[in-house]
Amino acid sequence: MPSFKVSLLDYGAGNVRSVRNAIAANGYEIEDITSPEQILQAKVIVFPGVGSFGSAMRVLKEKGFDGPLREYLTDCKRPFFGICLGMQTLFESSDEHEEGQEAIPGLGVIPGKVIRFDSSKMIVPHIGWNGRILHQESPVLQHLSPEEEAYFVHSYYAPITEENKEWILTSTTYSGQAYISAVQRGAVVATQFHPEKSGSAGLRVLKGFLEGVEQGTLEKTKTLTVDPNAETMLVKRIVVALDVRTNDHGDLVVTKGDQYDVRENHKEGVVEGRGGVRNLGKPVSLASRYYEEGADEIAFLNITSFRQGVIEDMPMLQVLEEASKNIFVPLTVGGGIRSYSDPASGQTWSALEVASRYFRAGADKVSMGSDAVHASEAYIAAGRKKSGDSSIEMISKVYGVQAVVVSIDPKRVYVKSRDEGDSKHVVVDVEKGQEGPNGESLCWYQCTVKGGREARDICAVTVAKATEELGAGEIMLNCIDMDGQGKGYDIALMRAVSGAVTIPVIASSGAGTPEHFSDVFAKTNVKAALAAGMFHRKEVEIEAVKANIRNHGLPARTSRSND
Repeated sequence: MPSFKVSLLDYGAGNVRSVRNAIAANGYEIEDITSPEQILQAKVIVFPGVGSFGSAMRVLKEKGFDGPLREYLTDCKRPFFGICLGMQTLFESSDEHEEGQEAIPGLGVIPGKVIRFDSSKMIVPHIGWNGRILHQESPVLQHLSPEEEAYFVHSYYAPITEENKEWILTSTTYSGQAYISAVQRGAVVATQFHPEKSGSAGLRVLKGFLEGVEQGTLEKTKTLTVDPNAETMLVKRIVVALDVRTNDHGDLVVTKGDQYDVRENHKEGVVEGRGGVRNLGKPVSLASRYYEEGADEIAFLNITSFRQGVIEDMPMLQVLEEASKNIFVPLTVGGGIRSYSDPASGQTWSALEVASRYFRAGADKVSMGSDAVHASEAYIAAGRKKSGDSSIEMISKVYGVQAVVVSIDPKRVYVKSRDEGDSKHVVVDVEKGQEGPNGESLCWYQCTVKGGREARDICAVTVAKATEELGAGEIMLNCIDMDGQGKGYDIALMRAVSGAVTIPVIASSGAGTPEHFSDVFAKTNVKAALAAGMFHRKEVEIEAVKANIRNHGLPARTSRSND
């Protein structure tokens, strides 16, 4: 039985449910810090920072937590574990603050300033699984093997300097840029990566820290000689999607059809073989299976939520709460992320309030579809001037761009000439074998809304660029023409969009074999690839996909991480 409780500093932003579950999974009880006095009384503090540096420090100051926290950290003798933004706030300052406002000082425990990755040289945010270069031996990492990756999601990083080099526990490289990925000095530990989202490997990082506190060995570290040429590599992510809807009995089930109109199908269908919509089981049990099989991320897509508001959608919130108890990889939820009014009560809910409910229930990212298309149209009509009140802007301002995924559902519109394109309709060359009915070799990709039921006069490339400017951190790129066909991703679409934006793109729609994943990674700049039906039906194993990726000379996450 542990001799202490873990004090959790939850300042009210983002998904900390998974941190709670990760601590509990290691056998420790948690007590919440709700007043400044509790900070100096705590035996062990875990600080999971989510969102932006400026807003986090502002909240800490408003709650009166900043002073006691600095005192707690003064001599580095009291156990502390900071996560992501919880590490960045230890530095003196950050460039991450609202436009027109002065930079807000950090806690000032570690020398240095947190700065933004250069999006002219790399894809930003840095999202995915990457490695670590050891600078110290530490009890914190004693249960972790060197080849195991950890999950990162951030746009800002702490540079390595002469002044802070004694703090460095690990470093990581991203697109050639080395930065601090974990720190330790005495009993103060913090990571840029998310241990609660790094599978079994992450749980073992927390185990090492808590055991070190329990056994009094936490401060027993040893400085190592670091190869100046050492580098780590961001791996290709495999994302599993679960299309979730309510069946005729009011239960949430996972469904998958071979045509895109599964998203507008009102009636439950349980059909054997191809050619219909299949009820594939309960969301939480399926998600748990994918986690154990090595999925790098899991996405719950609530395909009928546009008919109701998420505030009343208790089953979906419960799915997230249950899933996050035993699934320690990133969870994305999509469907209904928008502002809406309850016709019964007349109460209005903002998109930010809706997203907050999902985050508190266990989501790490929210995915927006129709609302993002409409926001792009309004943004372009206004001369590319931000209104500040779009769903994307409101959510990214509070939770950071990495928390906002835009799901784009386009279909091909064939044209005879590039002259038929303009600023809203980017014309691209189609892949061989995907020519139009009259042999057309050119097309533009028309965005749709309402689950593919309504077409809009704007293309996927234009929406992707507009939503990036509005504050989206990632694009989930579907293709109505390829969905459910098992013939591979639409390479032309993936290449056009991933080449037009500087945020990560997830390829979706069409995967049927392991080769389809390797193909889209080799031919385009997408950073992740998503599939559903082939995994649901057990036609292909996740590990077979990763093995194929490795055989093509591309990096994939080690399978041990979720064991």
